[in-house]
Amino acid sequence: MAAERGKRLSLYTKDYVVFDLETTGLSPEADEIIEISGIRVREGKVAEEFSTLVNPGRPIPYAASRVNGITDRMVRKAPDLRDALGRFLAFIGEDILVGHNIHTFDMLFLYNGAARALKRAVPNDYVDTLYLAKSCLPGMYRYRLTDLAAHFGIDTQGAHRALKDCDMNRQCYECMGRILESRAQSMGGDASGSGDSAPEESCPNCGGALVKRKGKFGAFWGCSSFPRCRYTRNA
Repeated sequence: MAAERGKRLSLYTKDYVVFDLETTGLSPEADEIIEISGIRVREGKVAEEFSTLVNPGRPIPYAASRVNGITDRMVRKAPDLRDALGRFLAFIGEDILVGHNIHTFDMLFLYNGAARALKRAVPNDYVDTLYLAKSCLPGMYRYRLTDLAAHFGIDTQGAHRALKDCDMNRQCYECMGRILESRAQSMGGDASGSGDSAPEESCPNCGGALVKRKGKFGAFWGCSSFPRCRYTRNA
């Protein structure tokens, strides 16, 4: 099913679903989803919310509960993964997904969970705001979601519950969208991909957006995180 997976994008779009998962641990193969939340955004505005706890069918480790506050008692009467994930995938439809650190975490849980519980793939393209932040805000010491929220002056109270993290991430993504739009306007393009940006391609070294530049030997694509990242390729 890997061939049916969507692409990671580096862009801003006004229509998307920002989502977040809470899990019993860090392994998409060995651990389980215990909370799924999403916020549908249209024209940059919140249109609809989705949130459900998930009964993992086994005890939640204390270490996980200590981080997200979700206990066995809370999920006892919650739907199982097949029910919860099926409703979530219906909620997202064909929308572009947005989330923080989803490329190596949440998307893998989605892929694994959908394959196991529903025998289906998740073909949605997605934007990982961790990579986008490294392009928009080079030089930050750390790029955790709470670090980005603090940078933009966004309230972090209630972090590590899925719906709160979705709302924080949505606000951070909108802030980064304004940065991308300002950058693109100065280069004669737009944040959604026209002009001198390559939104569907990311720097293979750091994940930053590729931008078109002119050099001694003609046009080339370079990482927008330059000089921190010096990746280039021919245009």
